This record gives sequence, structure tokens and C-alpha cells, in this order.
Amino acid sequence: MLTGELKNKINSLWEIFWTGGITNPLDVVEQMTYLMFIHDLDETDNLREKESLMLGLPHKSIFSGEVEISGRMVDASQLKWSAFRDFPAAKMYSVVSELVFPFIKSLGESGSGYAKYMDDAIFKIPTPLMLDKIVTSLDGIYEHMSKESENDTPGDIYEFLLSKIATAGVNGQFRTPRHIIDMMVKLMQPNPDDIICDPACGTGGFLVSAGKYLKDNHKEAIFFNKQKKDHYMNSMFFGFDMDRTMLRIGAMNMMTHGIDSPIIEYRDSLSDQNEDKNKYSLILANPPFKGSLDYDIVSADLLKTCKTKKTELLFLALFLRMLKIGGRCACIVPDGVLFGSSTAHKAIRREIIENNRLEAVISMPSGVFKPYAGVSTAILIFTKTGHGGTDKVWFYDMKADGFSLDDKRTPVSENDIPDIIERFRSICPELTQSNNIVGADIIRPTYNEYENPRTAQSFMVDKADIVNNDYDLSINKYKEVEYVPVEYPSTAEIMADLHELEMEITKGLAELEEML
Repeated sequence: MLTGELKNKINSLWEIFWTGGITNPLDVVEQMTYLMFIHDLDETDNLREKESLMLGLPHKSIFSGEVEISGRMVDASQLKWSAFRDFPAAKMYSVVSELVFPFIKSLGESGSGYAKYMDDAIFKIPTPLMLDKIVTSLDGIYEHMSKESENDTPGDIYEFLLSKIATAGVNGQFRTPRHIIDMMVKLMQPNPDDIICDPACGTGGFLVSAGKYLKDNHKEAIFFNKQKKDHYMNSMFFGFDMDRTMLRIGAMNMMTHGIDSPIIEYRDSLSDQNEDKNKYSLILANPPFKGSLDYDIVSADLLKTCKTKKTELLFLALFLRMLKIGGRCACIVPDGVLFGSSTAHKAIRREIIENNRLEAVISMPSGVFKPYAGVSTAILIFTKTGHGGTDKVWFYDMKADGFSLDDKRTPVSENDIPDIIERFRSICPELTQSNNIVGADIIRPTYNEYENPRTAQSFMVDKADIVNNDYDLSINKYKEVEYVPVEYPSTAEIMADLHELEMEITKGLAELEEML
């Protein structure tokens, strides 16, 4: 967690951007991302040099000698953060804009996890004075970070910055609330052998949360095993997006959380033909809700599963294609996916239920995505089997998520999330056992969801009932409302009460007249 002092420093840095004319939150985070990368590049190079000296190994600094930039040879040592931060404002601005930026763009050729997204980066800081203030402020933040005892302070800082992105994107792109992401990750319980993907990753929230979950629950299994550590750092996490700004921010988000080389790539997931088919063991996603595509740009095998132009349905077909047999998925969908009556809506629901195993439908209140949108959503959890397996489906009617359901989203005491996690794990105890989860995250099965009546907040529904209802997955289709009989007094009793009240009023008026 960030301290109040560190938050104040970050807010002051944000204010420098705002007063300097960079008012788009996405632009602010992007420019901060560039500068944080430049700073971290210097620190990482120094650290590797020290490690090489200790181990007696050769080391060639990326800042040693001369490098060619824009047709001229430049002393690379002046491109280090620790060097140019001491320059006068005008010289610093010239060095950063004309030399450092082209230099970090060229690093992409060496395969750096973040540098490959810098090809079209634009330096938007308008004045030398503003850059000087930003560099000084960032130095203060990093100095304060070095005193923090928490290992994940850089990641916490980045998430704090991302929380300030309060503008909705196009085509239904909304930032998924952090607590909803964490809930979905805890429901799926990633393990050290998983290959995890988010085909619409945005800022990488699902991948970051999955990485933190693995650190918290499988630390020894991952970090004391060379092969598993290499998998965690380089080949476990995959994220795709069509927004290169989001790719840069997402890659930085992953690396500030200690994942060295996440595979974050530009990709139109719905158009690529047979990319990554049967590859992933876990998909966590909140794909775009609205928008439609032309048939000629949609992958043909997706249209075989579900012939539609609606992106929310095509993404479900995509998840089934990308998962390997036995692979699991937890994804957010708009309520319309659950009960839509079109041929395409029914086809994708039928595919999940009949040819795979649908495990849970968690209905969320409409305020979860406020202030960005008031759309009602649900979480679908299913496993790719290729041969069916759906028997009973668990439904949960979430009424509260720990925050008010208005635009302010202030913390409240009502919160169904812990109950959702406990109850879901009680119907899937094999997940907890197979993951060998250690520590406080173990939740013992203490519920029997199979015996819950349909008047309860959570209950099971037989597959046959769902099939008979045209594969409708809306909870209101199955939830039974328990009507409690209310007895009202008779008309004679009500009239007698009214006469009695009238007499009391008359008596009170008479007493008031005597007093006057």
C-alpha cells in the first residue's frame, strides 16, 4: 500500500503535467511511463554492472562508448538519467527530446520487453522548465520509494496512476475495477504451470493480478525452481490489444510488478486466422462490450461457431478457440449475452453448455462500472472440454461489491465478494487441492450449494432446465421470489383508528385555544 506522503508526491507530479497543459489522463500516464522507463533503464544497467563485478563476469553497459543517433555520434554516458538530470533545463530538454528518446526507441532491436513498444512514442512535454520540474519530482518519488519496505511499491505507484484514468475508451472499453479483477483471479486460482492470456488486455490488470496471486500463493514453487521461474518471467503471461498506447502502459505495468518479459503484443484478436489455437490454460478477460465488425475481417473459424458481427459474442468464440482442452476461462459479459434471443446469442451459449462445461454465472449489479458506465454485467466461468460436461450451473446474485453503486463509488460495509469466493470454492474443492495453496488464502468448503433453494442468493440449476429455456443464463429466469404474506387491518379497524386520531387532534386544538 502507498503511504499518504508518497501519494501526495505523485499527485504533485500529476499537477505539474496538468498545469503545463497535458490534461488528458492517458497522455499523462504515457509520458510518465516513458520517463519511468528511462530512469529504470539507468538503475537496471547499474545493478547488472555491480552483479557482474561481484561474480567476476564481463559486462558491457548500454551507456558505454558512442552511439549513432540521427546521423551523429553521441557519447552514450550523457543519455543516462543520472547524467542528464543535473543538466540546466534547456540542455536537459534538448538531450531528452533529441537524443534519449531516439536512443530508447532503438533498444527495441535488442528485444527489450518494453522498448519494442517505443517505435511510435511521442515526446509531448512542451517546455524545458516543465521537464525540469517533472524530473526533479520523479527523483523525489524514487528516493522515497527506496525507503519503503514494501517490495511492490513501483507496482502500487503504477496502479495508483492507472486509477486516475477516468475516461472511457471507444468500442465499450472500460477499465475493470481492481477488486473485481482480484475476485476473478481468486476464483480461478492460477497455478505455476498455467499459460495465461488476456486477448483484450488494456493496461494489463488481469495479468498483473494473476502474477501477484502466484507470488503470494506459490512463491517457493516458482522462485526456487529455475524452470518455473523462467516460465513465470518469460512465457506465462500473454496480452493482446489494438491500442499501442495501452500496450506500452500494460507492458510497463507488468514489468513494474516484477515480470521481466511479458508477451504484450499488438493484435486484432478477432481477425487473426488460427493464431494461438488450443494454446492457453487460463483466460481472464473483460472484452469490449459494444461495436460490430464486418464479416470479411472476422476470422472464419469464429464465424463457424457464432455467425455475428457483435464483438462480445465473437470474443466468447475466440476464448474457446484459444483455450487448450482443460483450459479455464473467467470473463465479463454484458447481460444481453445471457438472455439475447438472436440465433448468434443462442448459438454461443449452446456451444459453451453442450460442447464444454459451464460452471458459474455471477450476476453483478449495474453500478460496478460506474462512473464509466451503468451497464449490467455478469461473470461467466467455463472449462473447455470439447465434449460437453455441463451438469449443474452455479448462479450467484451479487448485490454489493464493497462500494456504493453510484458515480461516487465510496467504500461501504456491504460486500458479497468474500462470500462469492468461499461458495464457489466449495463447489470446486479440487482447484484448491490441486494448486496446493498455502497461507491465509486457503478456504475450507463449508457450504452445500447443491441444497440451496432458488430463493437463496446462490443456487444450482440443472442443465436440463437451462436447455428448456433456450439456453437462457439470466439469473432472473431461475431465481424464485419468496412472497411473504402481509396481513392488513380490516376497514372497520382503520376507520376506528382515524376517528381516534381525529378526536386527539380536536382535543389538542381545544387545549391550544385555552392557552391563547
